[in-house]
Amino acid sequence: MRWLKEEVVTAPLVPVLHPSPLRMKGLGLFTLVGHPLFWFVWAVWLPQPYENLPLRIFTALLGLLLVSDRVSKDPTSRLSGQVFTAVFWFELPFLFSWMFWCNGGNHAWLASMAAMILTYYFATDWRIATVGIAAGAFLSRLLFDAIGPAVPPMSAELFWTNTMVLAFCVSMGMLLGVSSANLRREHLAHTLATMGIMAHELRTPLATMALIGDAVRGSAGECSAESGAKLEQLAMRLHTLVRNMNHQIDMQITNARLTRLPARTETVSAEDLVRSAVANYPFRSSREKECVRLNVQHDFQFRGSQALFLQVIDNLMKNALRSLAASSSALQSGDLAIEVGVQQDRGRIVVADRGVGIAPDSQPRIFEPFFSTNRGTGHGLGLAFCHQVVHAARGSIRVRSAPGHGAVFTIELPVSRRA
Repeated sequence: MRWLKEEVVTAPLVPVLHPSPLRMKGLGLFTLVGHPLFWFVWAVWLPQPYENLPLRIFTALLGLLLVSDRVSKDPTSRLSGQVFTAVFWFELPFLFSWMFWCNGGNHAWLASMAAMILTYYFATDWRIATVGIAAGAFLSRLLFDAIGPAVPPMSAELFWTNTMVLAFCVSMGMLLGVSSANLRREHLAHTLATMGIMAHELRTPLATMALIGDAVRGSAGECSAESGAKLEQLAMRLHTLVRNMNHQIDMQITNARLTRLPARTETVSAEDLVRSAVANYPFRSSREKECVRLNVQHDFQFRGSQALFLQVIDNLMKNALRSLAASSSALQSGDLAIEVGVQQDRGRIVVADRGVGIAPDSQPRIFEPFFSTNRGTGHGLGLAFCHQVVHAARGSIRVRSAPGHGAVFTIELPVSRRA
């Protein structure tokens, strides 16, 4: 029962398996071109009892939704998942079931149904596929009984033969889908757990460094004024380094909980959130701290986790400061700008920097786990964590950037109440 609950209820739905902009566009183009081509095959070249050109054209035009930049640019977004689910449900289980009934369950459409079932399980979550196949078969049958063409009823032998073949395809698709989902989640969970343990183990040498800093500070009083000042400065630098490293470890441990984010929500003030994140950030220098400019146009409140959203702002600030450090210019006020406001009944938190920017080919993937534009120090979890936290609060996060011209990350959230 525990396995069944985790697998069916708790595990997150993944409408688009292996999401990428290129894959979304490819599926859209296949839909756009494939259905007219199949109409030619089944209506002209190898005629079947029933074909429907207007239905094929309508289904083909649905492929334009998948090709559009708004849907394909971020395949992990809620909009892309909803569009993909709707288009593929109509295109696969509903349309194929309709053609299966209208062609009397002949051998060509039995094979097509078998291929459709396995394709559908491969393209989306096994739970979505199972419900979609059942709903498509049921609704298409109701429509066929109401307005379908006159077709001789299937013989008992043909009916049971088709039923056994399709049941085998469904059972194999379901089994493979469950196994693949388990493997993906276990691999991600084990990798994140290992990273969390490694980050936690770093606290031991850092604690030793803090003790050394205390010892150096204690020895400063026994030296001359000049030597004591130098030792005091050295101790301060050690403590600052330990504090910064502990802060980074806290971030990595939180990021490593990517698949197990707590569901508790509370009312969060955007202004208080951002001010707290800036005030508690362990800047490495006063110049770094002075480059941050906060602009609150309109405060708003939203439903989410205060602790998790603090981590989101923390991640975005860390990335921005790293980008600024990689640029050749000295830090100036406003190089890192954070803005809070409301636009068209949506709360907005904007984090903009004047750093090195992000390459165009990397931007569609930066919210994927383990994808990093900074191969030297990045692990690719920070922005994936931000994406999941924001989407759990029914919001969205996007980036606009150009190499050499910085990056602008925009978080949009549903407003529960304006301040």
